Amino acid sequence: MARNRTARRTQGFTESVIREMTRVCAEHDGVNLAQGYPDFPAPEEVKRAAVEAILGDVNQYSITWGAQSMRAAVAEHAERFYGMRVDPERQVTVCCGSTEAMLSTLLSLVDPGDEVIVLEPYYENYGPGAALCGARPVYVALEAPHFRIDPERLRAAFGPRTKAIVLNTPNNPTGRVFDRQELQAVADLCLEWDVVAITDEIYEHIVFDGWRHVPLATLDGMAERTVTISSCSKTFSVTGWRVGYAIASAERTDAIRKVHDFVTVGAPAPLQEAGAAALRLPDAYFEQLSVHYGERRARMIEALRSSGLEPVCVPEGAYYVLVDIGGFGWPDDDLFARELVRRVGVATVPGSSFFHEPSMGRDLIRFCFPKRMETIDRAGELLRSGLERMRREVPSR
Repeated sequence: MARNRTARRTQGFTESVIREMTRVCAEHDGVNLAQGYPDFPAPEEVKRAAVEAILGDVNQYSITWGAQSMRAAVAEHAERFYGMRVDPERQVTVCCGSTEAMLSTLLSLVDPGDEVIVLEPYYENYGPGAALCGARPVYVALEAPHFRIDPERLRAAFGPRTKAIVLNTPNNPTGRVFDRQELQAVADLCLEWDVVAITDEIYEHIVFDGWRHVPLATLDGMAERTVTISSCSKTFSVTGWRVGYAIASAERTDAIRKVHDFVTVGAPAPLQEAGAAALRLPDAYFEQLSVHYGERRARMIEALRSSGLEPVCVPEGAYYVLVDIGGFGWPDDDLFARELVRRVGVATVPGSSFFHEPSMGRDLIRFCFPKRMETIDRAGELLRSGLERMRREVPSR
């Protein structure tokens, strides 16, 4: 009998559905509201900083755990916006995007047999990240329809094997910005069970309606037991640069840096210089960012509602909106999403990719709105003209 030629750790998950839907969209020349990247330019001053770094020959390896300029900018940013005191020499690791920061963190802190709590619906990388460590993901459902953290449900998930909890706020895919009461419930359990919190805060500056992002690390007792992860990707519209970072205690940073070194060696040197410039942009840039995306949120929701699609809830932050498609009568979300690209020309993400049990997301699809207004308007036109046909032509179950 032939030996299994692939590692067992790869057999419990599939490739990214989000990236797959981008490929499907390209095949049908559709409007891509699946993958969360902007179709408008990055800030001119940030692009100039990258060009100047390249022309200035900042093209060789930087220090493995990040150029000093970038680490200093990360520490300054944390104090400027959140009052966090961060030592750039001992507490910051610059990674190849927040995805690598998350994986390097998990690999450095979690052992085989440990349990990692993941709130769902969740960004699709978290479960596989835990599985690659040999850990067991423990999924805790957010309370529908507003996707709040249920403290008792969360408490029931903690136990002697719990090593970490992954928290994403502002949240992808729900758009929730967890409030201080919810964050305190997480903090209390981490302190009680001696658990580390790994927080994905990549959408920290994209919040609406007066909401304010509060890093979990700023709560009493959490600075030493939180790994705070963020990135330049979303805030500065440079998702292809892959410059992210992790902030942690010196002890945990030392472990993260060891893994990061052997996983990627280092993030792109010239783009770190540009990232440092980006993090130091004036307050007006960050204030305008929420206004900019708030306008797109409004246009996206208007486009959805005018085509007969109702958001499950209005996002408080990030740039995604979940929609309930149960009323269309289709067998599942995956088929609906693929036919939506083929028949209508709009790419979304099937909701099942955000749950460990696909049936939990069978009536959901996710739209993203980091797009030009004309892109959102075009998607709205296609949805209005094509969705009724999909409603009439429901395949048999």
